[in-house]
Amino acid sequence: MSRNYKISDQNQLHFISFATINWIDVFTRPAYKNIVVDSLNYCIKNKGLEVYAWCLMSNHVHLIIGSQTENQSAIIRDLKKHTSKTVLKAIVDNPQESRREWMLWMFERAGKRNSNNQDFQFWQQHNQPIELDSNFLLEQKLNYIHNNPVEAGLVWEPQDYPYSSAIDYAGGKGMIDIILLD
Repeated sequence: MSRNYKISDQNQLHFISFATINWIDVFTRPAYKNIVVDSLNYCIKNKGLEVYAWCLMSNHVHLIIGSQTENQSAIIRDLKKHTSKTVLKAIVDNPQESRREWMLWMFERAGKRNSNNQDFQFWQQHNQPIELDSNFLLEQKLNYIHNNPVEAGLVWEPQDYPYSSAIDYAGGKGMIDIILLD
């Protein structure tokens, strides 16, 4: 992984994004989305991940994260590794998946082109971390994350999108145990 894509200051909050290879719209089915949700909750409970905001779109994830105990880069590496294997298995095991052969072919093709992989590549390699070292930047990224589904035309209001922390910031309870920013 390029040095430009590693989290340098582990004590700072970061905005990160990662996408499926070729921006393939994998997360159109709840079963695949829930793998990411479950994995984030696992990392929160067992790996020291702190999630302050999140949004899962059809082909990418946005997060504002931190950790007081563990290396953020290592947590995200493990999260991506686990979700890629689990989602790929779910695609293989889903007889109703009309795009199964095409998606597996795309993931295998990407994997063969990248010497860092054995068989398949699901996620793009980079996370594009941005250190959130000012309130302006923090608020900008928080608004960006929560408005992503609105901009994509999926919902009218950010809090109406279930795969996001916008509901938490609107006073409700979302799918992931986040830490609200003041």
